[in-house]
Amino acid sequence: MHNSFERRRFTVSDYLKFIVPSVIGVLLLMFPLKVEGQTTILVALLASTLTGLLEPILPTIILVIIALSGIMAVIYRFFKPAFIENNEFLKSLFSISDFWIAARVVGVILTFLVYFKIGPEYIWSEDTGGLILYDLILGLFSIFFFAGFILPFLTNFGLLEFIGAMITPVMRPIFQLPGRSAIDCIASWVGDGTIGVVITNKQYEEGYYTTKEASVIATTFSAVSITFCLVVLNQVGLAHLFGPYYLAVTLASVIAAIIIPRVPPLSRKKDDYFTGLKRDLGEDIPDGFTTISWGTHLAINRAEQSMNVKHFVTNGITTVLDMWMGVMPVIMAFGTIALIIAEATPVFVWLGKPFIPLLNLLRVPYAVEASQTMVVGFADMFLPSVIGATIPNEMTRFVVAAVSVTQLVYLSEVGAVILGSKIPVSLGELFIIFIERTLITLPIVAIIAHLIF
Repeated sequence: MHNSFERRRFTVSDYLKFIVPSVIGVLLLMFPLKVEGQTTILVALLASTLTGLLEPILPTIILVIIALSGIMAVIYRFFKPAFIENNEFLKSLFSISDFWIAARVVGVILTFLVYFKIGPEYIWSEDTGGLILYDLILGLFSIFFFAGFILPFLTNFGLLEFIGAMITPVMRPIFQLPGRSAIDCIASWVGDGTIGVVITNKQYEEGYYTTKEASVIATTFSAVSITFCLVVLNQVGLAHLFGPYYLAVTLASVIAAIIIPRVPPLSRKKDDYFTGLKRDLGEDIPDGFTTISWGTHLAINRAEQSMNVKHFVTNGITTVLDMWMGVMPVIMAFGTIALIIAEATPVFVWLGKPFIPLLNLLRVPYAVEASQTMVVGFADMFLPSVIGATIPNEMTRFVVAAVSVTQLVYLSEVGAVILGSKIPVSLGELFIIFIERTLITLPIVAIIAHLIF
C-alpha cells in the first residue's frame, strides 16, 4: 500500500503551517525559563499569573464548577432532560457511570465542607482538604485553562508526527511505545505530570494509542517536572545536590519504564482502541522516503487538517470544560480522602512496615523512619519529603526525596487525573503500579546514594 506513495512538493507556506504552531507549542509548554531565580515554563507562568489575579474569587468559581458537575450528572442520571440529551457536548460531560457520579458527589460534598469549614477540622485543615482545594486545584484550574488552548499547538500541528517518525526506532523496542509518546513525556518532564496525562488521554480518545499504550504512558512517563524536583529537594535541605539527584531520578525512572510495562497489571492491558479504530501513526516508512522526509510529510499533512480557527476554539473550550467538570471533582474526592487517611490514621505507617527489612538490606540509615515515607507518597507526592525532612541523616533524606519522585502515581494529582480520564486504570491497579515502581526504583536510588555519600 505504501510503496506507490506519492511524494508531494511542499511550498514554504506548507512548511510554515507545521513549523510556526509547533514552535509556539514548544516555547509555551517545554522551554524552561528563569523567572526570579525559579525555573519554570511559560504556561505555568501564565497559569500562576491568572491564579494570582483571580485568587480572591477563584475558590468560589471552583466551588460552583464542582457543584455543577455533580448536580448535573445526578439530574441527567435520573431525569435525562432534553437539553442535555440532544447536545453531544453536554452529554459527554454529564453522562457518566454510577461510580463516577458517586465520586463527583463526594467531591461536591467535600468542596462545600472545606470551603465553608464545616465539620471536623481533619476534613478542611490546610494539611488535608484545604491543601487540595486551595493549593492543588487553584493551580490546576488555570493550568487546565491554558492547556486546553495551548496543548493543540503541540499535538495538532504535526510535531508529534515528526518526532514520532524520528524516535520510533528507539521507543518501540525499548518501551514498546510509539515514538510520538516521547512528546507526552517531555511535556510532563519540563512542565507538569498532569499535562502529560492530559495529552495522553486526548491521544487515546482520538485513537492514536491503544489501551495498553495509554495506560503505560500515563503511569510510567508522566514524569515529575524539574521545578517540582527542586521543591522536594529544598524541603529535605539538599538543594545543592540537584545534579546527582536528578540523574538518580532519571536513571531509576528509565529502568522502571523498561520493566513495569512487561509485568502485570500493565502487561495484561488490551491492545485495543478507545474508538475501535486505529489511527495510522505513520510508523512504517514507505520506499523513497528517509526518516526525516517521511516525518515532514506526515507533519505537514497533519498541520493542514488543523488550520480551521473555529474548530480550534471550540475544541479548546470543550477540552477545558471537560477537565474542569470531569477531573477537578475527582481530584477533590480522592485527594482529600487519601490525605485524611495519611494525616489522621496510622494506615500508611503500617503499610510502610514491610519496607523496613528492605531498607536495612540496602543499608539505608534510619530505616524505621524512612519506611513511613515509602507508601505515604501514594496519597500525595509531597508528604514523603515533609515527613522525611526530620530524619537526621543526609543520605536517608536523599533516598526519600528521590524515591518519592520516581513513584509517580500519587492520588492528589497525577493519580486522580488518570482516574478522572478515559484511560482504564483502576484505583487498585494504580496502587500495584505504585508499589512496583517503589520496589524497582528504591534499590537503584540507594546504590546511587551510597556512591554520593
